[in-house]
Amino acid sequence: MYVAQLNISHFRNYAQTRLADIAGGFVLLTGPNGAGKTNVLEAISLLSPGKGLRGAQLAELQSRDGDTVPWAVAARIAGRHGVSIIGTGYDATRDKRQIRIDGRDTARQVDLQAHLTCLWLTPQMDRLFLDGPSARRKLLDRLVFSLDPSHVTRLNRFERLMGERSRLLKAGEKRDSWLHALEVQMAEGAVAITAARQDVLRRLNATSRTHGVTTPFPPLTLQLLGDVEDWLAQYPALQAEQIMVRELMQARSRDAISGGARFGPHRSDMQVFDADRQMPADTCSTGEQKAMLISLTLLQAHLLRVELGQDSVLLLDEIAAHLDKDRRAALYVHLKRLGGQIWLTGTDVDVYADILADATHFHVQDGQCQCVA
Repeated sequence: MYVAQLNISHFRNYAQTRLADIAGGFVLLTGPNGAGKTNVLEAISLLSPGKGLRGAQLAELQSRDGDTVPWAVAARIAGRHGVSIIGTGYDATRDKRQIRIDGRDTARQVDLQAHLTCLWLTPQMDRLFLDGPSARRKLLDRLVFSLDPSHVTRLNRFERLMGERSRLLKAGEKRDSWLHALEVQMAEGAVAITAARQDVLRRLNATSRTHGVTTPFPPLTLQLLGDVEDWLAQYPALQAEQIMVRELMQARSRDAISGGARFGPHRSDMQVFDADRQMPADTCSTGEQKAMLISLTLLQAHLLRVELGQDSVLLLDEIAAHLDKDRRAALYVHLKRLGGQIWLTGTDVDVYADILADATHFHVQDGQCQCVA
């Protein structure tokens, strides 16, 4: 699958722009800082489920020129099942996102997954290994969702149950049977979410061992850390659920004050190691961490191709800027071998000299994308 045409309107710094006649393989966006290159990648990322590569609120995406026409993004997707037209936009009156697939409206973001799978790497993710666990969980959950669309339903249900329990605790409710029923359902959901995450991590680790020899970036070992993970490592799933129910019951007083829940998949963390040196990513140098981020992105794309038999659309923002010449060249060779469509941004065209002849090239400036012959 790949994006063959992209229409962007009233979005960020774009009033109206169209990128047409886009081929698979490399798509290069070059131009000065602030021209809107990353905004194009963000627009594409919103054609897959979720909040896009910046995680922005819908109203934040509205064009900056004061235009009140709601933003919209649409694309023609060429895939193994033919061509489809998908689009998304902002319903400002209800502060909701609209989605349309082949002329039909749908309220389910999950429906986009069948038409476009996106993976991305941006400079903002350079702190992935140093900041809190939330971003690492989200990255893992996006991958799990790509392989198992029901994963998002499990996550949303757990959040609803936790919110209901928190509301009852803060209100001082003493109905133990009600709270116990919620905690049982939370425990069941927590174990199912954790098991799904662990299964994908096992497949990633296995893929890294076989795939690592062909990539110029370090092979990785990934590990999921948390209380639920510890229980599942020691006990069968049913017993792990029972332990969590007991722990939630004992934590009610604390949770009533702090909100949320002391235990659950919302507190898990994904730790990443350089497999050759068994060194945690957060102790590596900045350059080593960047290489590990690239390796993790390539690993995800490779797993999706192996598991689903489909190529991903990779959105790689300024990925080559801080790589030396040899590693850049090796990266381009690997990306070409990986297949799919790869969107790359940069200010310096020379950085992409090795792939320029094979790329669909657009120059981006002042909210316009001009195809470069």
